[in-house]
Amino acid sequence: MLTLRQIEIIRAIMITGTVNGAAQLLNVSAPGVSRAMKHAESLVGLRLFTRQHGRYAPTHAARDIFRQMQDVFRKIEDLQLAISMVRRGGSGSFSFAAVPSIAQFVLPGAIERLRRKYPDLRMVMDVIKIEEATDFLLLKRGEMVALSYKLDHPALHFAPLAPCSLVAVAPEGHELAGRKSVSVQMLTEHALIGFDPNEPYGRNIAQPFLDAGIPFELSIQVRYAHSVLSLVQRKLGVAVIDAFSVAGGMPAGVVKLPLDPPSRFMTYVATNIDAPPSNYAESLIEFLRSEAKAAAGMKD
Repeated sequence: MLTLRQIEIIRAIMITGTVNGAAQLLNVSAPGVSRAMKHAESLVGLRLFTRQHGRYAPTHAARDIFRQMQDVFRKIEDLQLAISMVRRGGSGSFSFAAVPSIAQFVLPGAIERLRRKYPDLRMVMDVIKIEEATDFLLLKRGEMVALSYKLDHPALHFAPLAPCSLVAVAPEGHELAGRKSVSVQMLTEHALIGFDPNEPYGRNIAQPFLDAGIPFELSIQVRYAHSVLSLVQRKLGVAVIDAFSVAGGMPAGVVKLPLDPPSRFMTYVATNIDAPPSNYAESLIEFLRSEAKAAAGMKD
């Protein structure tokens, strides 16, 4: 049975018409090409070439073999093209999601790096709530979800990304705005804007208040971080928010303040335990972890 290498050598002789030409085409020695041709003829039991005027021409009996060889090479070229497309991300699409706090600033940096690695990759990015992550993964709407909370589900695998600090935000000119840091006790002396503490993200925000034994009583309850910032910007109160949500900078009229004592929570990436991550997912997780660490002020 002929090997792909023997087929490649025979095809090179057919294209160039000489042993030396085939050797140059394949960047090998001429004696090696000659030996491979003779061995191939021995294997198939046919003379493949006749020599006319110093050039090799296919024999009549070998023409059908050469046609089949051309088909083999076209398939090999198609395979190489497919592999190249996969490497560049040109085959299929890659779907993933993140919760809003990660999707706003941290995830775009990771996507930019993924685009450089796979320039032809078609991506579908979704922004979901934490409680939607299970269905997103188990129904295979996407391969991975970046989360600010670790769910308890036997069919999901969670890997840590990076810790995320909590920060306070206040309007410019507010009596807290000029301080180097603030405590949760100081914040409760003012109208507090925040999130439902019965939901996973809201529990992260409420935790420093609970740790200090202070009720987490809200003047205005909202769903998303950008709503908090808009309300603080309009001087309707102060708030605690995750640092990832303001990693892209503060809106005009809003000041960021460190919490004293500091408080933070871990972020995660979730995948379906029965669906191994693709190369795209593995790369995005790597880039996302790096971007999250940078946003948290950690060295990669």
